[in-house]
Amino acid sequence: MIKMNVGIIGGSDGLGKTLIYYFREEFEVYITGTDHKKGRGVADELNVNYIESNIEIADISDILVISVPIQYTSDVIREVAPFMKSGSLMVDVTSVKEEPLKTMQEVLPDTVEYLPTHPIFGPRTTRLDNQVIVLAADKKGEWYRKAYNYLSNKNMRIIETTAKKHDFMMSIVQVLTHFSFISTASAIEKLKVDLSETEDYESPIYNLMIDMIARIVAQNPYLTYNIQSMNNNGSKIRNTFAEAVNELKDVINDKDEEKFVKIAIRATKNMGDITNALGRSDKAINALNYEYIILNNSIGQEVGLKHIYSGKIHTGILESVDGKTAVLREGSKVKKLRIANIRILHPEEFYKWKIDNLNTVTQSISCVFSKRVHVETIENAVMKIDNIIDIRLTDVYAGPQIDDDFISLTFEVTTLTREDIQNVKDLFTGFGGSIR
Repeated sequence: MIKMNVGIIGGSDGLGKTLIYYFREEFEVYITGTDHKKGRGVADELNVNYIESNIEIADISDILVISVPIQYTSDVIREVAPFMKSGSLMVDVTSVKEEPLKTMQEVLPDTVEYLPTHPIFGPRTTRLDNQVIVLAADKKGEWYRKAYNYLSNKNMRIIETTAKKHDFMMSIVQVLTHFSFISTASAIEKLKVDLSETEDYESPIYNLMIDMIARIVAQNPYLTYNIQSMNNNGSKIRNTFAEAVNELKDVINDKDEEKFVKIAIRATKNMGDITNALGRSDKAINALNYEYIILNNSIGQEVGLKHIYSGKIHTGILESVDGKTAVLREGSKVKKLRIANIRILHPEEFYKWKIDNLNTVTQSISCVFSKRVHVETIENAVMKIDNIIDIRLTDVYAGPQIDDDFISLTFEVTTLTREDIQNVKDLFTGFGGSIR
């Protein structure tokens, strides 16, 4: 562990809580939160330290991360700035950068470095590999180099830019997309459409679109609102979107096919590499179909299903699969799992999970074979049986009770279940052996 204190103001919720998982193995982590009972619970659960005071955490932190709702970020920066350690670093992780940067410039002393950042991933992200993070520093000191190298070693995709350019780009990436998605969801609600009734008519593209819309709509609406309202480019973006919608509406209502085609062609050309976009969307669609095919082909078999958010492994016989649900039977218990939330373990993964989590059975089996038997061939054949963990030869006997052309071999076999022992015995007899 690196001897360095990392403080996270707002570490009991959202992205702040997620950051604990990334930092706790390498640093001494301290967190604060507005709900102290909840904060202490999170700290105990994740084995980090809880401090009730923002000022106290600022005073002890080598790196202080501000991870609070956008509308409170500047206030928190002003609150803790006078108490930052000399030679420390302040980082903010909000999705707008101009306002936090301006506040840091105004209130932090020259002895404290600051780094406005935007991790472009949500609190459900489990790995940093290939995730994007934006660094919007107006000056680059010693801490900047250290932070850049740390993130690079985590295989993150680092974008270096200005706060102004970041906020404009995020007005497209977040403000425009969130606004259009929520508008679509609102239109569906106003039309009183029951989405479950559209299932029989769903295309793969429609499914992806609805899932993406639901993902955005399901976010904290206060956060979504603040992303809209606190980006300086937001008003222009929303007005332009509304103009485009009204223009297209009027063109279609006026039955002006020629103008509609011109608008569509201009928009298509501006989308850039269409071939690449088609390839990515095809990959997403094929991935969904592939998972469903694998599940469908596994009906009647024992499987391991991993919940992609909790990480819990569910095991049992897969009884059935419909469009959205997998039904798993484990003994007398039946579980219904949403296909969207699970991943079927590959055979090698499932086998390893069994070894790590289930009680094993070890038994010695003695069998009389012809002296011409090839021991290595028997062992290799046994290891190909499902649920066999290990086999080793422990005794060779050719005494008075064994005919001259025969030999008794004793193997110690380790399996996952007692039923598997019988499968080994059946294989021995298939090789011409006789169980003693």
